[in-house]
Amino acid sequence: MRRTARLLTPAALAVAAAGAIALPAYGADGDGGRGGGRGDAGGGVLEIRPATAVPGGPVTVSTTACGGDAAATGDAGAVGAGRFPLAPGTDRGAAAGEFRVPPSAQPGTYEIVAQCARGERRVTGDLVVTLVAARQPVAPRGSVKTGVGGALGPDPVQTAAGVAALAVAAAGGTWLLHRRARGDGM
Repeated sequence: MRRTARLLTPAALAVAAAGAIALPAYGADGDGGRGGGRGDAGGGVLEIRPATAVPGGPVTVSTTACGGDAAATGDAGAVGAGRFPLAPGTDRGAAAGEFRVPPSAQPGTYEIVAQCARGERRVTGDLVVTLVAARQPVAPRGSVKTGVGGALGPDPVQTAAGVAALAVAAAGGTWLLHRRARGDGM
């Protein structure tokens, strides 16, 4: 039982972390959990992808709140990106647009707004800005200082001399211990 718990705990943490990273920004809108954002007037959803962005990174915003052939105007002024157009597209009748998070943006949660061109519909969603990009694995680079390589530097001759001195010391110590164990004395 204990082994099962040990195996399940890292797996459960990995699944939870992957789910937290991969989810788009969704809020409560009364849409049965299908959409994202908060509908302020008339319902609808605002999807923000990625939900977590870094300064300088692109963000795509889409909404179905305006109808299949209606455009909208996005407002990312809270994060410092200003207004941007959302054009009608073929993706499930959604209007979509894109903006870039300004390089000067500070970490935090910012409200993104979309206002439909026709009517009074306005939907919002949250964008989280972090300094570290999510889902970007970092490969190790550089060298590790292990102490191997001689006292004065990584000179191969000095390294070989150091290894030889250690081998002689190990052989001498082994020989002395062997003599002592046999009772030959010193």
